[in-house]
Amino acid sequence: MQIIILGAGQVGTGMARSLSQEDFDITIVDTDAARLRELQEKLDIRTVLGHAAHPQTLIRAGIQDAELLIALTNSDETNMVACQVAYSLFSTPTKVARVRAADYLAHPELFNREHAPIDVLISPEGLVTDHIQRLIEYPGALQVLDFADGRAQLVGTRAFHDGPLVGHELRALREKLPDSVDARVAAIFRGDEPIIPKGDTVIEVDDIVFFLAAHDDIPVVMRELRRMGGPANRIMLAGGGNIGAALARRLERTHHVKLVERDANRAELIAEEVDTTIVLVGDCADEDLLHEEGIDEIDVFCALTNDDEANILSSMLAKRMGADKVITLINRPAYVDLVESDRIDVAVSPQQVTIGALLTHIRRGHMVRVHSLRHGAAEAIEAVAHGRPGQSKVVGKRIEEIELPPDTSIGGIIRGEDVIIAHHDVLIEPDDHVILFVADQRQIRRVEKLFAVDAMFV
Repeated sequence: MQIIILGAGQVGTGMARSLSQEDFDITIVDTDAARLRELQEKLDIRTVLGHAAHPQTLIRAGIQDAELLIALTNSDETNMVACQVAYSLFSTPTKVARVRAADYLAHPELFNREHAPIDVLISPEGLVTDHIQRLIEYPGALQVLDFADGRAQLVGTRAFHDGPLVGHELRALREKLPDSVDARVAAIFRGDEPIIPKGDTVIEVDDIVFFLAAHDDIPVVMRELRRMGGPANRIMLAGGGNIGAALARRLERTHHVKLVERDANRAELIAEEVDTTIVLVGDCADEDLLHEEGIDEIDVFCALTNDDEANILSSMLAKRMGADKVITLINRPAYVDLVESDRIDVAVSPQQVTIGALLTHIRRGHMVRVHSLRHGAAEAIEAVAHGRPGQSKVVGKRIEEIELPPDTSIGGIIRGEDVIIAHHDVLIEPDDHVILFVADQRQIRRVEKLFAVDAMFV
């Protein structure tokens, strides 16, 4: 597949780095010559210097043969115009655009073939807001990923020393769960090393454990991996940007929310938009302010400013002063692994959240959902099993009969409204949604081929 990426910012660069490791023909366009030179030295990609929406720039990038255009510049207008040019002049099959402005997003009728012909609209702020909201809903979770419109979820959590299952073989999980609850551990990360779990795998302290279960069963399973406190009720948000303001509006319906914003004018604007959220003007790293606002009674502190250093320092301070859980927004990917520790519970990378959403539209073989795990080290995929028994590589076969690539496992099946946790004798039926975990990105192509549709039996 030939892919053109417009914009060599953090998301564009991350996307190029991820895809260049696979069998893609990648071209990235930007106006910064120095940044493009640096990328070309590090990655096996083509670069083109020029304005992303200009037809001649797109021609030099190879738009005539491109199957996919991903517009990720810092300008919504440039992204929208680039998609229009690609559609009107070059009939590019698939056009993806990042659009941030709420005014545009409030009018979805703009984004169709008659107006701004964008096939896939990506809103990083919206994606990150959804991501953090799910983390707040599940105390103890490091990552919460939806499949089949939320009917099944893959949850990552850290195994602590007092967790009931720590030090025991995974087969003991089945014995500890109620008869009405089923779950499967899809993957374990021990340090940076992924482990495909088996029945005799023993969970160790500090393992990152990803398990799949039906939505309503998630809290029951999490209690087996770590001692759980009560639900998060008191929330403090540091930073009143688009993400902070959106989270406040969502959470205030069911939580007690305080929002700290340095800029008085911005704070006043947010105060007019929210109902019960308490909006404070001040520095989120001000120890006196945090003490006065009862930081030691806060269930979740979220640092959401545009300044990584301010987010890290305020989160560490909030944790030291008694906040139960801290979630920190980190824009620089290199910082993410460095800061996740006992002081910062969860580091959220907008880049990785966005890349995960983009991968859904790049993967082949009827993959309806793709999530990036552990900051891009692995992927969780929801793939549709098409065909008839004898003609498909998966349909009509039991899970134990499917020749999965190395470092790949099946976690569950979505069949209609039912969530079926994967066991060795589960039979794959036509149109099942199969949830897979792929620990090695080099195996993605083999997974795609496993679910690819053969023309002779479509």
